[in-house]
Amino acid sequence: MKKTLVLVFHPSLNGQSRVNATLAKAAGELDDVTVRDEYALYPDGKIDVKAEQAAIEAADRIVFQFPLWWFSSPALLKTWEDEVLEHGWAYGSEGHAFEGKEFAVAVSTGSPEANYQPEGANKFTIEQVLVPFQGTANYISATWVKPFVTFGAFGITDEALAKAAADYQQFLAK
Repeated sequence: MKKTLVLVFHPSLNGQSRVNATLAKAAGELDDVTVRDEYALYPDGKIDVKAEQAAIEAADRIVFQFPLWWFSSPALLKTWEDEVLEHGWAYGSEGHAFEGKEFAVAVSTGSPEANYQPEGANKFTIEQVLVPFQGTANYISATWVKPFVTFGAFGITDEALAKAAADYQQFLAK
């Protein structure tokens, strides 16, 4: 089994987050999966770049898990990318830390899947919304994996959330 690193970016994972907390817990139950709550590790926003890079280097697959906010990610994820994905380490003539690794996102949306269609309220598919992450994967020479998406977090039932957690475990175990 591949060593998978799940980096969870939710500022209130143990508070407001029902969906991401459930998914993170499900991920943490798997062998060969390490879950890091990035907001708990860095409540002041000061990221330990070397610790994050070491965690990446020890993994075969990296998953960014986060709620979709305004068609993007929580602020700490952007800061993480800006600081951890250094030239000479993640990309550039000497940097290829992600080469041979898989890269994916596990994202939750507040609204239902129907909104993420060309004719839906948001006018874009979830794949279109996540193109910047796919672009990052390409740029750092990682292998892009189709995203894991939990739609409709605002109204998700207990049964649907339990199914999403089980599906997430299957996604991570591949």
